Amino acid sequence: MTRLIHGLHHVTAISGDAQGNFDFYTRGLGLRLVKKTVNFDAPQVYHLYYGDGQGSPGSVMTFFPFPGARAGRVGRGQASITQFSVPPGSLDAWQARLADHRGRFVAREEVFGEERLVAADPEGLLIALVGRDDDRAPWQVGDVPSGQAIRGFAGVTMAVAAEAPIADILTGTFGYVRRAEMPLGAGRLVRYRQEGVAAGVVDLHIDPAIAAGVEAAGTVHHVAFRVADRNAQAEIRDRLLAAGHSVTEAIDRDYFWAIYFRTDEGILFEVATDEPGFMVDEPLDSLGASLQLPRQHAHLREGLEASLPPLSP
Repeated sequence: MTRLIHGLHHVTAISGDAQGNFDFYTRGLGLRLVKKTVNFDAPQVYHLYYGDGQGSPGSVMTFFPFPGARAGRVGRGQASITQFSVPPGSLDAWQARLADHRGRFVAREEVFGEERLVAADPEGLLIALVGRDDDRAPWQVGDVPSGQAIRGFAGVTMAVAAEAPIADILTGTFGYVRRAEMPLGAGRLVRYRQEGVAAGVVDLHIDPAIAAGVEAAGTVHHVAFRVADRNAQAEIRDRLLAAGHSVTEAIDRDYFWAIYFRTDEGILFEVATDEPGFMVDEPLDSLGASLQLPRQHAHLREGLEASLPPLSP
């Protein structure tokens, strides 16, 4: 079977503080704000996209910052840790940097032979900086040295009660291979990987005793996997439907086309196209500089520009 999925496309999470979110992911992690737009379904709320210099698929972390959102709880039935790739040997510098930018230290550990730093952002979202050889070019504006800067996603960890349901999707439809297993607490960690794909890791933390997650600020809303184009997306949709999943029709998200479905444990998966990308409405050198609105919300511009909180660079 032809492999149509090529690792992660983006990860989307929930925040409650737009300015604090912007500060941590740009000034703290050194990512570029590649798009400032609004939530398609709640246009009074920003949708902020951070990534490398071009917003390459496999590098983009996005947020819905709902003002005043209550704190969520990271747990079972969620994507629990978003993993970023950083150069080996840079974790000491990252640990100090995150402390200076309101990041909370969680752990330094070795997972499947890779050293990583686990931390929480100011609203409790868990991230891991994974020391890994990675030839992707980082965003190089700001004070993060090139020998330290984030290259993009390494992968994502999902907390689940059982392995089989998601494993069937990963191996049967998405083209991942089960590579390794190790104990983790009272449960176990199982690695699925697409070889040769930079953002090609999905780790399953399997433990029914983990408390169920509560979706709100500081938690992941959905995980998007990458396909080249709409033809590949349509074939993946057909495969998912044949396997018994309920999948949306393709939805135009301006910068990509998306389909959505939920796993048995309720994790929202998206399959997103590489096309057309983030330069359809602003040029490369000014990505993220001004508010971009979905076509259906263009008539709301005056009111939205007055009501959305300003972001101070």
